[in-house]
Amino acid sequence: MYKNSVTDVFFDLDHTLWDFEKNSALTFKKILVEHEIDIPLEHFLEVYVPANFAFWKLYREEKITKTELRYQRLKTVFDTLDYGISDHTINSLSEEYINNLSSFNHLFPYTTAILDYLKPKYTLHIITNGFQEIQEKKLKKSGIHSYFNQIIDSEMAGVKKPNPIIFKMALDKARTKPTNSLMIGDSLEADILGAQASGLSALHFCTLGEDPHEYCPIITDLREIKNYL
Repeated sequence: MYKNSVTDVFFDLDHTLWDFEKNSALTFKKILVEHEIDIPLEHFLEVYVPANFAFWKLYREEKITKTELRYQRLKTVFDTLDYGISDHTINSLSEEYINNLSSFNHLFPYTTAILDYLKPKYTLHIITNGFQEIQEKKLKKSGIHSYFNQIIDSEMAGVKKPNPIIFKMALDKARTKPTNSLMIGDSLEADILGAQASGLSALHFCTLGEDPHEYCPIITDLREIKNYL
């Protein structure tokens, strides 16, 4: 479908190649035990996962700061579960979460295989809204850093996907045109609609059973990329 026009493929990182939910759960399992937080991990995650998505949406929309995101997503969990905890401990957990997150490096199934397939044919890049200090660690420790030519993050760009500025920066750094570029990501709003608004083609990687749509092709397994490239 895209084989004849695409020269450059841009990937999102979290929830697309790097298995954020699995790695995040393992990180919390470690730090909650170390801080003797007496909440079953499954109960904690049941509240944290949707709270994290909600606060990331606010962060993406420039409605809260990075510091507020990191604090509020944890404060919400403890408040919801009616668990007494000090701000000092919340801030310590927040810092240790960031410090430990890249220690766990589970990738989605077939990530390395699909990158091996694409690398000889296309120039590969990353566009991520994640924090600069941790995204590089994730890429290096998971062994996929070398696949990518340009790695563009929102702190570098000063804006977050779906803002067209970050896509323009990515295209400029990659020295390519929107018409020759394909974005692959998990977020309909940030990755798919953001890319399309900037003239890129898109492929939606859905892992959480999202509603079907007709904005672009949808895949649920990274191997399906071969059907399009």
